[in-house]
Amino acid sequence: MKRSIFFLLITVSIFGCAVRDKQTPRYKETDIVLPEKLEPYSVNGRLYYPVARRGGFVQEGMASWYGKGFHRKKTASGQIFNMWGKTAAHKTLPFGTYVRVENVSNQREVVVRINDRGPFVKGRIIDLSYGAAREIGLIGPGVTRVRLVALSKEIGKIKSGNTYRPLVEARHFRKGRFTIQVGAFENEGNARRLAKRLRVIFDNVTIMTYIGCSGKILYRVRVSTSKDLTEAGRIVKKLEYLGFSESFIVAL
Repeated sequence: MKRSIFFLLITVSIFGCAVRDKQTPRYKETDIVLPEKLEPYSVNGRLYYPVARRGGFVQEGMASWYGKGFHRKKTASGQIFNMWGKTAAHKTLPFGTYVRVENVSNQREVVVRINDRGPFVKGRIIDLSYGAAREIGLIGPGVTRVRLVALSKEIGKIKSGNTYRPLVEARHFRKGRFTIQVGAFENEGNARRLAKRLRVIFDNVTIMTYIGCSGKILYRVRVSTSKDLTEAGRIVKKLEYLGFSESFIVAL
């Protein structure tokens, strides 16, 4: 009887009904899923699963890489870039997210951690570090088509019959704070002129200054803010219809 009560208490605490503990993360029921029958990945001793539901993230497009020119410089997350590591830049995925990247042309894959923003080039979805790009044969061609699958970490086990199945924290990658970048200029006057045009259509138009590794200042013109990636995508389509074909979504 005591063992049954003990198991019940563990189950309740896993699903977020126990008293809040400052030392232990509390997960809502909607944030926990049983993974599909997909092979887990071990990263730094922790298991991660490809989860394509309840906030999962899958994306296909072009990938590029960056290396020596940015080595030992600060990334958008504040971490120092190591060209030999397995990291990447992405425009919307949260920092710290692990992503499986598959080179569609040769089926080679690598798991990387998102710690930077970019690539700010139309049509490209991820920028890999030199070390990661080398693993999937990207160095030579420079740009190739890839498939991304965000990985969610295992946070516990649940009994199912005579076995235990993993519980996975499914992050809501399509929820957050997003904006749309319409253009970037070295000339501040050009940025202000574009912003003036956009204010006729959008209430929220901002100019963000960015200092690159070379010390060059860029003036980035951005419009709108959204809490949903799908909604942000609709604004991009509206901008493309209006002739702003280089617009893309950026996470804040």
